[in-house]
Amino acid sequence: MKTSNLFDCEVASINLNETLKVVENIIDTKTYTQHVVLNAGKVVLMKKDSELKSIIKNCSLINADGQSIVWASKILGSPLPERVTGIDLMEKIIELAAEKSYGIYFFGAKEEVVQKVVNHYKEIYPGLKLCGYRNGYFSNEENGEIVDSIKASNADILLVAFSSPKKEYWLSKYGEEMGVPFVMGVGGSFDVVAGVTKRAPKWMQKLGLEWFYRFAQEPKRMWKRYLVGNTKFIIYTLQEKLKVLTKRI
Repeated sequence: MKTSNLFDCEVASINLNETLKVVENIIDTKTYTQHVVLNAGKVVLMKKDSELKSIIKNCSLINADGQSIVWASKILGSPLPERVTGIDLMEKIIELAAEKSYGIYFFGAKEEVVQKVVNHYKEIYPGLKLCGYRNGYFSNEENGEIVDSIKASNADILLVAFSSPKKEYWLSKYGEEMGVPFVMGVGGSFDVVAGVTKRAPKWMQKLGLEWFYRFAQEPKRMWKRYLVGNTKFIIYTLQEKLKVLTKRI
């Protein structure tokens, strides 16, 4: 699999369909894989969290979720073919699961949200092999019980709807123990599918303005994440570019 080294991570330099083929091979060969997506916000988190950075670097399948990463890849001389967003990949993986009879487990979000997500996909794909689901609210004492339950489900795919960096930490700690070949953190994707959060229109997605649409929905809560975070990301990209230029001298 071709990759581009961006922000010290090997990001898959493949499109959505090629990523699906990689996922299918992972499941068929039962090769444990923690999937992660990279976006501007995560790059900023990695800069101040060395443990998170280590976890992401060790994930064998990393996709560029944000258009900002694609732009940065061009600036840094390692262009990616396209971004592969977490929610788009999730939906294609669920479609693949229905076609191939892969078992799937939904984990995260509020109880009413995850129930809506399960019902939504069961309606679209009546033959979907649902191995189980659980909300994302639990105490540390329940971790063992949750891990055992998911392991007993014999799922091929685990979708985890926690925020970052919680999902990366949790999967890094318990992922292999659950015996699920393909585990994927999907962030707020369950909320989008359940209609709790609206996704930006297609034209905004193509222009890389999904962050602005999200910011406009909740400016008081999101201003620091996007306005301050995006500024930091631009600075980090320029710093990486300077490193590239320095090596050439």
